Amino acid sequence: QVQLVESGGDSVEAGGSLRLSCTASGNIYGYYYMAWFRQVEDQEREGVAALRIGDRDIGYADSVSGRFTISYENTKKVLSLQMNSLKPEDSGVYYCAICSRRCDVNTRWRPISYDSWGQGTQVTVSS
Repeated sequence: QVQLVESGGDSVEAGGSLRLSCTASGNIYGYYYMAWFRQVEDQEREGVAALRIGDRDIGYADSVSGRFTISYENTKKVLSLQMNSLKPEDSGVYYCAICSRRCDVNTRWRPISYDSWGQGTQVTVSS
C-alpha cells in the first residue's frame, strides 16, 4: 500500500502562487496515474490535474489549464503542483491520489478510480 503525504498549502491573496508537494512512500510499481484533486466543503471532490507516471502524459481541468503545472520527480517519488495566478475559487483542500490499472484517460478524473489518498492540504485564496 502506497502512503501519500501532501504539503505546501497556505493562505495567499488572489494572483499569488503556491507549490504543493506530495511524497509517496512504498512501492509504486504497477501504479499508472497520480493526480491532484480538490474539495470544497459540501461539494464533490474535483480532479484538477493528472499525470501518467510512465510517459508523463498530463491532463488538466479546464478551470486550471494554463495556470497550474503538475510534475513528478522519479528519484524522490514526489508529485508537485505549481499553482499560479490563483483565484478565490481555487480555495479548498487539495488531495494527492494514486491509481493502478483502473485508471486511464477516461477514468482518471473519477475519485473512485484511485487506490490511495493523502490527508489533504488546505489552500485559501482571498480576494
